[in-house]
Amino acid sequence: MTVKVIGAGLAGCEAAWQLANAGINVELYEMKPKKFTPAHKYNGLAELVCSNSLKAERVESAAGLLKEEMRRLGSLTMLAAEASKVSAGGALAVNREQFSDFITEKINAHPNITLISAEVTEIPDGYVIIATGPLTSDSLSKSIASLIGEDYLYFHDAVAPIVTAESLDRSLVFEASRYGRGEPDYLNCPMNKEEYLKFYNELLNAESAPLHDFEHEGHKDFKVYEGCMPIEVLAKRGEDTMRFGPLKPVGLTDPRTGNRPYAVVQLRKENNDGTLYNLVGFQTNIKFGEQKRVFSLITGLANAEFVRYGVMHRNTYLNSPKVLDKHFCFKPNPEIYFAGQMTGVEGYIESAASGIYAGMSLARRLLGKTEITLPLDTMLGALANYVEVGSEHSFQPMGCNMGILPELPERIKNKQEKYAVLANRALKSLDEALKDM
Repeated sequence: MTVKVIGAGLAGCEAAWQLANAGINVELYEMKPKKFTPAHKYNGLAELVCSNSLKAERVESAAGLLKEEMRRLGSLTMLAAEASKVSAGGALAVNREQFSDFITEKINAHPNITLISAEVTEIPDGYVIIATGPLTSDSLSKSIASLIGEDYLYFHDAVAPIVTAESLDRSLVFEASRYGRGEPDYLNCPMNKEEYLKFYNELLNAESAPLHDFEHEGHKDFKVYEGCMPIEVLAKRGEDTMRFGPLKPVGLTDPRTGNRPYAVVQLRKENNDGTLYNLVGFQTNIKFGEQKRVFSLITGLANAEFVRYGVMHRNTYLNSPKVLDKHFCFKPNPEIYFAGQMTGVEGYIESAASGIYAGMSLARRLLGKTEITLPLDTMLGALANYVEVGSEHSFQPMGCNMGILPELPERIKNKQEKYAVLANRALKSLDEALKDM
């Protein structure tokens, strides 16, 4: 039995590594060095395109916890990071070329992996893991779109920030749906004219994040989803434009005043448990620090904890809750798996971790073993669960964060203490799950 893995980025290499170490033959396809995406420059595998940081080291942080889980699952990425790390304070940062060279050498040396330098333009028959990333070629993108029977989310993507529910000031926000229709599914942040104008002016003057050359309007690879206009672009069209768009107050009454607010920012549930909310209509490309500063001016968000900030980049990802299960298996055809940012996880380590889970899951199936479902209170288990059960109507990529983990039975006010307890619980759960493997 041979499994084809398409794409030798972090996710593809991790998936191939898991399969190969389980004794399964792998054909790993990578179009470099024959063809490069607009963002890739280095010949080696698992190229880090943007930052060289793999985020925080502390296990009490979301990124640190995920990396420790990956180590316990036999991660190739973590081996490479250890071999190529550079000093970066509390973060795990690496020398990009050494990191890529380490993974390339390990992949080439593995007796069960055949590295094939060729572009794959159509999904092959048989068992396959598709891990081609957010810059999937147009030809393969069309093949995937044909496979799932609809246009999956493929556009120049501007994504809204997400905050934790517990960090909101509930005395200032109120639950309601516009005109009182249906269940009160939104949290509403009312603003008077003075508050709105202060927010509006700060938004106008916020500094934007830089884009890659191929992410600028006019480039041949630039594709815009018209429903995702950045909020700062909308604001520049006029003082009242946002009040006739995502901040329109019609159909809403502020229970504190009994009147309609001047403007309203709506927050929508991001998960079934209601522990996370996204800022509706707040797709943005302003810098992270600026987002924290400006969006904290919104009523009720003064102390908001942002588990992800808005980003704008070319992206290719599935509406995964419709088509993938928690093992990253394609529901209509169990011979096909996906891994990496295409699944709706976002970030280097998140992409790598999804490759581990997909490769491990497929390997166990092919070997006739019981499929392992990682516990929901582990970071990887929670990410995989988000991919499966996130909102089909407003699904957007998610990185690791403590907000996606199930709540603790007891309330711990100190954030660091709480995170330490969550991390300890996660690693104990993972160790228990690994006993069955």
